[in-house]
Amino acid sequence: MKKIVLILLIAITSCKNEVSTNTSDYDFTTVFEKSNGLETATYQETIQFYKQLALTYSQISVDSIGSTDSGKPLHYITLNPKTESTKTISLLINNGIHPGESDGIDATMMLFRDILQDKIEAPKHTKLITIPIYNIGGSLNRNTGTRTNQNGPKSYGFRGNARNFDLNRDFIKCDTENAKSFTQLFHLINPEIFIDNHVSNGADYQYTLTHLFTQHNKLGGQQGHYLQTTLMPTLERKLQEKNWDITPYVNVFNKVPENGFTQFMDLPRYSTGYTTLFNTLGLMVETHMLKPYKQRVLGTYELMKSMIEISEVDYLKIADLKQKQIQHYKLAKTYTIDWKIDTTKTTTLQFKGFEGKFITSEITEQKRLKFDTKKPFTKPVTYNNYFNSKLDITVPKAYVIPKGWHNVISLLKLNNIELKPLKKDSTITVEAYRIEAYDTRKSPYEGHYQHYNTTISTTNKTLTFFKGDYIVNTNQNGIRYILETLEPQAADSFFNWNFFDTILQQKEGFSPYVWEDKALELLIANPDLKAEFEAKKTKEVNFSTNWYAQLEWLHKRSPNYETAHLNYPIFRVLE
Repeated sequence: MKKIVLILLIAITSCKNEVSTNTSDYDFTTVFEKSNGLETATYQETIQFYKQLALTYSQISVDSIGSTDSGKPLHYITLNPKTESTKTISLLINNGIHPGESDGIDATMMLFRDILQDKIEAPKHTKLITIPIYNIGGSLNRNTGTRTNQNGPKSYGFRGNARNFDLNRDFIKCDTENAKSFTQLFHLINPEIFIDNHVSNGADYQYTLTHLFTQHNKLGGQQGHYLQTTLMPTLERKLQEKNWDITPYVNVFNKVPENGFTQFMDLPRYSTGYTTLFNTLGLMVETHMLKPYKQRVLGTYELMKSMIEISEVDYLKIADLKQKQIQHYKLAKTYTIDWKIDTTKTTTLQFKGFEGKFITSEITEQKRLKFDTKKPFTKPVTYNNYFNSKLDITVPKAYVIPKGWHNVISLLKLNNIELKPLKKDSTITVEAYRIEAYDTRKSPYEGHYQHYNTTISTTNKTLTFFKGDYIVNTNQNGIRYILETLEPQAADSFFNWNFFDTILQQKEGFSPYVWEDKALELLIANPDLKAEFEAKKTKEVNFSTNWYAQLEWLHKRSPNYETAHLNYPIFRVLE
């Protein structure tokens, strides 16, 4: 009898809970709308909003994956098409990577609600997924002052995450739990289109909306052509038809844009630079900080709505282009790892700006830039949006990674890269790199002292690798990620992000009083080395007067010099 009573009690409680969460009469007016465009939703309000949507509409679901540096899981919201289609593509929207740039947070809440409530036409061929707030730690750290240039909302989150990382510099190096969870989610969804919503201000101008598409030459192939000739101009036209002017991201600092500017190069540290490596069409929305918050949010809403409209028309083409792009790179013999501006090609923008001039500062008494919003203009402006290869590499058949480099191996695995462990000790002929030179940032950058201007030399060697070391074949979907991370000269390579700094420091040295005698024996036994040594002393005064430099030079040419120093520990298999 007690058991029956208990079952009935559980059933009644369940019914009560179901009734209490029935949200058919829930008010889905957002914080943004209730405040007449002056405020943005908090993290808790945002997640609660989507949970209520999911309780009311069967098309939408709220899920989470992994964790973030804040300790909270990374939520993602999925809105499935109403009608079943034989073919759908996925559009992933990322919000709150910089939580002070909250436009996308509020715009996406309204967009999803309006689709579910049939206020705008629901997509039939596009699955929508949003990360409602990516930088949760930054969102919880609300303030009213850190966005110095920004015109609203009243309060907002902070740019740094729970460990003070800028998450839009972390996609390749993956120092944060946020980035690791994003990586898992990205590969789970495998989207055809990616939108990352931001706010920015490099100068003052008339536009509320600017777009930062991934650089089309770097994207490459038919996808790059489609982005440049179809996707971008179609989006611009659609927005102009809705009275929303838009221009490419104004990539200037303390300059007037009418003198011309260059397209921003989205390296793989950035969101769209990362997603491009897996052949996803990427776009950062950059609204203008100085425009009223309400205007910025509504513009972001219309831009996303327009992108969905394009997706609904071009979904088959977009899906096909992605597959062709994968094959394009799998068959590539060479690959560009560094870029430069193509000075032979430019685009002319009919740019809508404000007159700017340099006047004397009342604070510093030096020249400062001042824009006059009472003097708008439309002028032709040169836009450098074409790039050429600065450095190409030959694509190897495979890379060999000794199993000890577990930090590299774990990130490759996280990014769905196929690695094959050697089943037994094996002798393999490889191309080996030696680091000849590099520069290093003098100040810390996102937790690193990043390298750049890296140069290498190459040698063919036959080496013995051990059971459990990994072979990474390049003929796979993630080939671009492999090349961009493992080629040390690539801007965002694992080498340049300090993953291999242990090889840059010698571990063994010499005591001069011991090495003097051994060095003399070395010179006597090697006449050619002695001749080179004497010639160097004759030609280089600084060398001839530096006894330690002479001993060190000889030590590095002796069998005593350690083989690990400056020798890059990832190897290329060419055939």
